[in-house]
Amino acid sequence: MLTFAQLIARLKQRYGQLEPPPSRDPFALVMWENACYLLSDERRREVFEALQEQVGMSAAAIARAPDGVLLPLAQRGGMRPEVRVFRWREIARITLQQYDGDLSAILKKPFAEAKRALKQYANIGDPGAEKILLFCGMGAGLPLESNGLRVLTRVGWGRPQKNYGSMYRDVQRNIATVIPAEIESRQQAFLLLREHGRVLCKDKAPRCNECPLAGGCDYAAGLVAAFERMARP
Repeated sequence: MLTFAQLIARLKQRYGQLEPPPSRDPFALVMWENACYLLSDERRREVFEALQEQVGMSAAAIARAPDGVLLPLAQRGGMRPEVRVFRWREIARITLQQYDGDLSAILKKPFAEAKRALKQYANIGDPGAEKILLFCGMGAGLPLESNGLRVLTRVGWGRPQKNYGSMYRDVQRNIATVIPAEIESRQQAFLLLREHGRVLCKDKAPRCNECPLAGGCDYAAGLVAAFERMARP
């Protein structure tokens, strides 16, 4: 099995230095997560930047923007744009009511409290809250979304399980002592694992023949063994 450092080095050689989300402000990152639904990163950035330019990336600006401005932007973010506008307004409302419009105040609180604060918002669960805090420069661990979790499980840093939460905790325990201490390195590790799961190590039809991790991957080795068994007379 590849060490964690070897794994990240190979991914970095394949994908290079990846661009982080476009802000280190927790409110902006909550809006980033809610900018679109089931669309590409490029479309997410497009919607986010249009919101920033045409409305302003603050709770007060979102709250006072008319539906006639927000709805066309939400339509660029995929299906159910009316629900998206509602969520944007709810994000603004919570931030104005509980944090006087400045969600960055949570970054001065203990990690667990900051995480609970973020989970009040639409589409932000435990991994999402941890990811936002990571890109705000807070926290000691390495959050994972589904792509990154799949990559680490397949290369042997966890066991495939029916229960997603159990599998997530299993991988987190296994990598806890080997992830880099520097927050920028952990940010890149998150981005690289996500990109690899999105591009090559897909849930269905993974492209193992192109994978820079295949030489140390339990999943790829299993596929090779299965093909060899099928080829026997």
